[in-house]
Amino acid sequence: MPSILVIDDEPDNFDVIETLLNEQNYLLHYAASGQVAIASLNVFQPDVILLDVMMPEMDGIEVCRQIKAMPQWQPVPIIMVTALNSKEDLARCLKSGAEDFISKPVNSVELRARIHSMLRIKQQYDNIQSLSNIQANSIKVLENTLNELRGNLAATLPHELNTPLYGIVGTISLLMADLENMDTAEIRELLGLADESARRLEKLTQKLLISLELELSTHQKHIIKPQSTKFSIVAIAPPLQSLARSVNRSQDLMFAIEEAEVSISAQYLAMILDELVDNALKFSQTGTAITISSQVGTGMLNVYVHNWGRGMTAEQISKIGAFMQFERKTYEQQGLGMGLNLVKKIVERCGGQFSISSVYKQETTINISLPILTVDG
Repeated sequence: MPSILVIDDEPDNFDVIETLLNEQNYLLHYAASGQVAIASLNVFQPDVILLDVMMPEMDGIEVCRQIKAMPQWQPVPIIMVTALNSKEDLARCLKSGAEDFISKPVNSVELRARIHSMLRIKQQYDNIQSLSNIQANSIKVLENTLNELRGNLAATLPHELNTPLYGIVGTISLLMADLENMDTAEIRELLGLADESARRLEKLTQKLLISLELELSTHQKHIIKPQSTKFSIVAIAPPLQSLARSVNRSQDLMFAIEEAEVSISAQYLAMILDELVDNALKFSQTGTAITISSQVGTGMLNVYVHNWGRGMTAEQISKIGAFMQFERKTYEQQGLGMGLNLVKKIVERCGGQFSISSVYKQETTINISLPILTVDG
């Protein structure tokens, strides 16, 4: 029986919800404050949370943020129950991590429909999680080396997939609920949020597919067939500058490029540079320089991405490949922690080399060396 937790400082509102859902096969729980609800999550084990926005001491948006900050409760859909009408307030609900919202006074048909929709998403997550566990248990030959990888991936992958998915679903729900009353600017803003979530999901999917492709072919131990790609400021700068602009750091990006024809596909090269610069943007402060430079060596092009930022310890560098994002609890960055491992795999499979030089809490330089294609090659 699905468990529904209602968080509302007014007991009468719970009575209304209980009446509206009395013919549904749900197990209803009630918490009179956000603090009580958070402390009782392990007791209630909710599948969906109905959360009132306007509450004293701790409002619903803060309660939502705190629940979504706890990994074990991130997959549980939260429906915000609100009397707020402005698009800004509703957008704040979605940005806090909520998957959906419903306006007061609550309509019984709409309430049942939204709960049913969220329970279906939660069930899909549970099915994926069960399938993931079954698959993980079947991998016996890699048990000794993949224990840590599997644990970290299982903990982060569902959230990383669900977050952009909920962003798309929530934004579309907002548009469908009030499209007739929105002006063009509001519609564009919401479509922009949906587009951002869709691009994040697409980027993650591409990483997973390439990682799987490389992993499945590892036992063959073959070098990727040489492909010619021009490494030049004209080729690499525009997408990286666009990435920096998206986080208001276009002035921080600097280039010092020696050009060469390198043995790697344009797709792989673009993914490598995107990942390295994206990491540098995440793990350094606005106003500090991020430098992308390259130097032609003997048969190789040495590419460096340097930032003055968080840095890495020797232990963290040694764990690249475990699908682990370091100090995630402290810094709350998005991602699976698979990016550097993927870069390393691609570079090595192209016949290149990958290395990291870092001073913890000070700076990091990532160096990739790519084979240069000669006239004969």
